[in-house]
Amino acid sequence: MSRIKLELPAQFSFHTIIPIRITDINYGGHAGNDSVLSIIHEARMQFLQQHGYDEKNFAGVGLIMNDVAIEFKKELYYGDTLNIAVTATAFERVSFDIFYQLDTIRNGKRITVAVAKTGMVCFDYTAKKISAVPEAARTKFNAS
Repeated sequence: MSRIKLELPAQFSFHTIIPIRITDINYGGHAGNDSVLSIIHEARMQFLQQHGYDEKNFAGVGLIMNDVAIEFKKELYYGDTLNIAVTATAFERVSFDIFYQLDTIRNGKRITVAVAKTGMVCFDYTAKKISAVPEAARTKFNAS
């Protein structure tokens, strides 16, 4: 069976730190896959806020996550601190991608524990229809 293999961009425009909480830990003693999805959601919100946006107001439209791919590489444990790199790429007429690289430090070495990509679609919640990526947002993200 083939596995997801994400090709990350060469550069990331935003970095944040998010600790693993006890509520992220599942019965296996490590962070659950649902927690990793929540963590990348938090990283995305911080990334958008750095640019003056959020998921409800992305230069006048909303955002919907159309798809997600997560490539798990190592387990995450309570007490780990994630260094998350985030960037937006592949802007098209109504959508773009956000990539994430989740690293932690173990035994003095930086290791990648997961990489992810979310496909984001612009959406007009008032009209209930897909909308074009606002030019102001496209310009701002392409400049960073």
